[in-house]
Amino acid sequence: MRVVAAVDKFRGSATAAEVAAAIGHACWELGIECDEVPLADGGDGLLDVLGGANRTTTVTGPLGDPVDAEWRLDRRTAVIEMARASGLAIAGGAEGNDPLGATTTGVGELIDQALGVGVDRIIVGLGGSATTDGGFGAIRAITARNRIRGIDLVIGCDVTTTFVDAAAVFGPQKGASPAQVALLTGRLERLAQMYLDEYGVDVRELPGSGAAGGLAGGLAALGGRIVPGFELVADELDLDDRVRGAQLVITGEGYLDQQSFAGKVVGGVAEMAAAYDVPVLVVAGDADADARTRLPTITLVDRFGLERAMREPMWCIEQVVRDHLS
Repeated sequence: MRVVAAVDKFRGSATAAEVAAAIGHACWELGIECDEVPLADGGDGLLDVLGGANRTTTVTGPLGDPVDAEWRLDRRTAVIEMARASGLAIAGGAEGNDPLGATTTGVGELIDQALGVGVDRIIVGLGGSATTDGGFGAIRAITARNRIRGIDLVIGCDVTTTFVDAAAVFGPQKGASPAQVALLTGRLERLAQMYLDEYGVDVRELPGSGAAGGLAGGLAALGGRIVPGFELVADELDLDDRVRGAQLVITGEGYLDQQSFAGKVVGGVAEMAAAYDVPVLVVAGDADADARTRLPTITLVDRFGLERAMREPMWCIEQVVRDHLS
């Protein structure tokens, strides 16, 4: 028997790699082969699942203070996770953020650094941003924008929100008041026209262009291509080949709901497994009533209660997988 552990992080309690390792440990104890595949949907966690950071650059943080941002250079490919440079967590959450002033300058500085060392490909994962600047800060920070045209700039995200809608959809999560959302929306409208005039790219109706407060649209105006984050990661890790021929795929995340099946890891893994008639088991921290009816699901909260599920997630995951496979 061969099991594939293709899992997302359990936010706040375990990384994707830790979850996969716990499943793998349970399998190996039972003499079952397990292929551990930590995954992400293009947001935070992307850098870790694509090999982890091996470079650090001091850049401009979302509120203007210096930030030591980690990124990856592997041969001629750079991997940048925008949250490491312009993330809401760096800004102190919605309460500490400046929704109007938060900037993606640091992301542009990382892209510029990657261009400077000579790369053929840059992967930028979006998610967890503090910003709604339409990527303007990032674009200004790239000193040789003509070099962008000569590389493959890949923008990974897990939303389809369009450029101007970014303020209304994501602004409140970043601390923006209704009045600030209106101001941000107007700014995005002006930026969209500017990008069309300067770069010949209309980002208004481009699916996903509103990701990270419009950073996706700004980078697309420079010639980047927006791709679903899960598909990007799955391709990089050859997930299709790893699922084909398995007897069971175990996937999961911290909280399973209907959004888990819309561009997220669990939904993507389930679709891939279904294409090869491979059964799927979901192991989640918790799940809502509707989501757990879509696939066979075990939750740690049901088995062990909320306190233990949060305190000892690795042990709980090992136990439920071992019990299921025994």
